[in-house]
Amino acid sequence: MADRYTDAKTRYAEIGVDTEAALKRLADFSLSLHCWQADDVGGFESAGGELSGGGIQATGNYPGKARNLSELRADIETAMKLIPGKKRLNLHASYGDFGGRAVDRDSIEPEYFSSWVSWAKEQGLQLDFNCTMFSHRLADDGFTLSSKDKGIRDFWIAHVQRCREISAYMGREQGSPAVHNIWIPDGMKDYPADRFGYRGILTRSLDRIFETGYPESEVLDALESKLFGIGSEAFVVGSHDFYLAYAMSRDKMICLDMGHFHPTELVADKVSAILQFKDTLLLHVSRPMRWDSDHIVVLNDDLYFMAHEVARAAAGKSIYVGLDFFDASVNRIGAYAVGARSALKAWLAAYLEPAEELVRLEEAGNFIGRMALSERLKTMPLGDVWDRFCEMNDVPLEADYMKQVADYERDVLSRRG
Repeated sequence: MADRYTDAKTRYAEIGVDTEAALKRLADFSLSLHCWQADDVGGFESAGGELSGGGIQATGNYPGKARNLSELRADIETAMKLIPGKKRLNLHASYGDFGGRAVDRDSIEPEYFSSWVSWAKEQGLQLDFNCTMFSHRLADDGFTLSSKDKGIRDFWIAHVQRCREISAYMGREQGSPAVHNIWIPDGMKDYPADRFGYRGILTRSLDRIFETGYPESEVLDALESKLFGIGSEAFVVGSHDFYLAYAMSRDKMICLDMGHFHPTELVADKVSAILQFKDTLLLHVSRPMRWDSDHIVVLNDDLYFMAHEVARAAAGKSIYVGLDFFDASVNRIGAYAVGARSALKAWLAAYLEPAEELVRLEEAGNFIGRMALSERLKTMPLGDVWDRFCEMNDVPLEADYMKQVADYERDVLSRRG
């Protein structure tokens, strides 16, 4: 391994890239893992319904799904041993430690997440948080914060208010802000008659939610848009345009989920536009296929371009990156490992880019030279530098980690019934 890395280091040096500096940048990068891959977005609350409201759908029935908090945490701990670098954990409100009690979402409190905070400290993790606006009887008609039913609307406003309180508690406990992200499923299957009215209601609901201010040292508020979903193919209230305007006017953070845009859009292109006017950005790394199906992340062009755009714009900006996919048709620990390692490889590739030379060629009008260098990068020994990063972090190399996935399936997951 040492000889292969030495050779890779020499080859990158030939194009002006310091692999040691790239490895240091990747070591400083923090990736937020998502808790919901381990149990197919089920959660552990006693109130509410199954995965029925809001367009959430995990397909497949692979054996070994986590059935309780202890199994979920064990699975996440196992996955983290396969993923190098700094990590955070992103929780949904439906994953509280409710102790078997029926606690509805407008009544959740920090105490139900205190065991998560303790566990995170033991694991050396910091937490992020999401309100859970789906899979509940009051989301079944397709509207939450933009509902014209005041009772439904007030319920969800109270829920998000509680979630921000919980996020602030997490931020205080961990000594750094928890990112709280708001995504709602609201929309219609066919063309609405009152788009303006629904978006006006959503504006007023959000304003009520944000009446209580928290210091940015405790919580950072983000808003996540979507193009369409199951049952909201014609109209989504919280569109990208809506949230972008709201975030700019209310000084909130935008969340770009890579699966929430038109299939032909290059989501990476939005990064440099938004960061002209905002110093913070939340990115959800997912992989759509045909629709927002949240496939396991792989190192494809969309991810490659996104990592490069973020790396180029990183100076002086706070860019938070989290995973967001769920696949119930395969080994869930393997899904974590493949997705997270793919995301990290994309960021390593971005840090191994001779950015200054590419800009120099571009500014000189040597566009064919820029293209040739970009193509050369595609056959550089990225994998050998990646294996060096895994070695530095005491996790299995690329050729080895699936054996540990198989061993855990044999020894633990297969016994869950």
